[in-house]
Amino acid sequence: MIDNRIKFRHLQTFVEVARQKSVMKAAGLLHVSQPAVTKTIRELEDVLGVAVFERDGRGIRITRYGEAFLKHAGAALTALRQGFDSVSHALHADAPPIRIGALPTVSTHIMPQAMTLFLKEDVSARIKIVTGENAVLLEQLRVGDLDLVVGRLAAPEQMAGFSFEHLYSEQVIFCVRDGHPMLDEGPGVFAALDRYPVLMPTRASIIRPFVERFLIANGISGLPTQIETVSDSFGRAFVRQTDAIWIISAGVVATDIADGKLKALPFDTSETRGPVGLTVRSDSIPSMPLALLMRTIREVARNTAAA
Repeated sequence: MIDNRIKFRHLQTFVEVARQKSVMKAAGLLHVSQPAVTKTIRELEDVLGVAVFERDGRGIRITRYGEAFLKHAGAALTALRQGFDSVSHALHADAPPIRIGALPTVSTHIMPQAMTLFLKEDVSARIKIVTGENAVLLEQLRVGDLDLVVGRLAAPEQMAGFSFEHLYSEQVIFCVRDGHPMLDEGPGVFAALDRYPVLMPTRASIIRPFVERFLIANGISGLPTQIETVSDSFGRAFVRQTDAIWIISAGVVATDIADGKLKALPFDTSETRGPVGLTVRSDSIPSMPLALLMRTIREVARNTAAA
């Protein structure tokens, strides 16, 4: 339990004395007197019930209890400074852009609504949204080129160093243009897949293993005419102009289906369901604008799942 007697000045003074290994130097940097520094350290030790510094000849050194506390005190100060900075940046519009990697499943379905809600917050923040294959976006997140990836949960071996927040689940569907011949196939619709070109997710995409397992489980080991793509704009245009079949996450074409421009083929693909959510670096602390954007994404996802 956190003792409410510990104040910001206790942490700041303790960390500075530990860094300088000197009460005199710490006092100079903090612009207070040496007795004030000593008094603050004594107050902290009274709260902790242990000594955090001890004499070492004519100087001082940190104790093992002090070493244990230092890591957490430093992290707390860093978090507070980041919090102050994020508010300051939001107020003065001088923050770096919030960089979001959005997989196709949320780019057309979740992110537009989330951005609309975010803009209503009247936060002076620049937003950069990029799309691409999951492996590429996760690598950009890992090296700090992105702050957040929104989409399907990646494979376990790709999630080292990341934290995932589940928002909802969705499945893969097979969709075609309105008026496609397969919509009249009846019970034999699945067996007719090999008559038409099929747009498949690429091998690096998250949903590819789900699709392959589904096809094999239903007796299809291969399709004669395949086009691999993660481009939703190409897929949407090609399927609406031809008799091709598009195997894609339901979220990518949700609006097209709601508008009647595309149709889902009538067979059960529920076994391809997978979690969709927010992926961040485990050691990251969201800025205020990013936290607000994540909140709006959660809100839209909640409404989507309830619809």
